[in-house]
Amino acid sequence: MSLSRRGVLTGALALGPLAALPGVARAQSGTPIRILVGFPAGGGTDAIARLLAEKLKDELGMPVVVENRAGAGGQIAAQVLKTAVPDGHTLFLSHDHSISILPQVVKNPGFNPASDFVPVAGFATFANALALSGGTPAKSLPEYVAWVRSKNGGKDTIGVPAPASIPEFLVKMVGDKYKLDLQSAPYRGSAPMMADMLGNQIHAGIGSVPDFIENHKGGKVRIVATIGSKRQALLPQVPTFAELGFSNLDDLPYYGIFAPVGTPQAFVDRFGAALAKVIAMPDVREKLTALGLTVGFEPQGLFAGRVRTYTQTWERIIQASGFKAN
Repeated sequence: MSLSRRGVLTGALALGPLAALPGVARAQSGTPIRILVGFPAGGGTDAIARLLAEKLKDELGMPVVVENRAGAGGQIAAQVLKTAVPDGHTLFLSHDHSISILPQVVKNPGFNPASDFVPVAGFATFANALALSGGTPAKSLPEYVAWVRSKNGGKDTIGVPAPASIPEFLVKMVGDKYKLDLQSAPYRGSAPMMADMLGNQIHAGIGSVPDFIENHKGGKVRIVATIGSKRQALLPQVPTFAELGFSNLDDLPYYGIFAPVGTPQAFVDRFGAALAKVIAMPDVREKLTALGLTVGFEPQGLFAGRVRTYTQTWERIIQASGFKAN
């Protein structure tokens, strides 16, 4: 065997499963893996994606870049993923809304996660939460309920980051349980909702713990309830909705990576292994935890099961609410 041929073979073996994938040589020479994000640069999901991409490029030995395709709660990015060539060069970092909720609340979303996407791996869960603005005197959900009844005649408006989202359904559940006339105020993302909460333009908001955690720590808003079967590690004094008498709110929203259907299994396995190593790094875990995430790797099979169960849970809740897709 010639020296040059031996060098090529040695290099291919060093690449492992990636070497067998279509286009991997092109990727090694500079064509990046792109990670689609369905929200603008500077937001929480974007920050998570950029943190992981920086570490993944070293672990995979090829460029990894974040591409923001913002709009419609991740719907645009999901549509881009559906039409991407399934060669391992395009992935989608998403939380539950784009994958589990959008297809149930939009009549023609332009994609079907079950048939168009392959779950690659999960890496974190988080909790949705009800938070009160600083100008609201209540210190707990029961106090908020009593305050709304006494001051506003049982009526109030609660901000949510997007229409037809889990926070909007939670507003209805809170209103129904306590027999209050609570209306949702949908925003285009958590940032403008938070701005109105900090300005006391609205008395309360429902979003993710990562949306609220920094302002909660700073005493500018008060998180008073979270979903999940147990209290959040960052919020040990905050009760769960279950503790307050709500049911069907044990399943936590997730963060994970998705690929177009047809992506080679060798790449799915290799990327999943790289992601597991990255989120185990102490600095990565620390930064993700500080954002309000519960970090934990789930390989493809376990993650696919989580997505399926979570989707079914919210399908029942959405149907029970009487919501009609439009």
